[in-house]
Amino acid sequence: MPSMRALRASDDFARELVARTLRVGLALLGVLIVLAGIAVAPLPGPGGIPVIVVGLMLVLRNSFKARRTFVKFQHAHPKMVFPIRRLLRREPEIVLVAWQQALRIERLVVPRKLRFAVKTRRRFRRR
Repeated sequence: MPSMRALRASDDFARELVARTLRVGLALLGVLIVLAGIAVAPLPGPGGIPVIVVGLMLVLRNSFKARRTFVKFQHAHPKMVFPIRRLLRREPEIVLVAWQQALRIERLVVPRKLRFAVKTRRRFRRR
């Protein structure tokens, strides 16, 4: 008859194996969701970006190596990764991130004389 210590060790091993398998499975599911989001992104509407963010959340919460890589990428390109980090928080700031990205795109694409987003925001805040 096995001792209690041997039974606890086998239970711990089984729990760890199940947890590791679940973590790898969720990370793979996240990768599949990111790939689906990339496939949907060119279609009209905002469908691809939220799907990519959900997949990225799954990958980053379940893969230590992916999290380390993401942090390194964040240090290299902070302006590009910061909005993604804001969306990955427990309470994401979706409206603020969308507004910030709209302002960035407007600054890149629209000539200075025709920009309307900043003026609209200032009018809205005055009221």
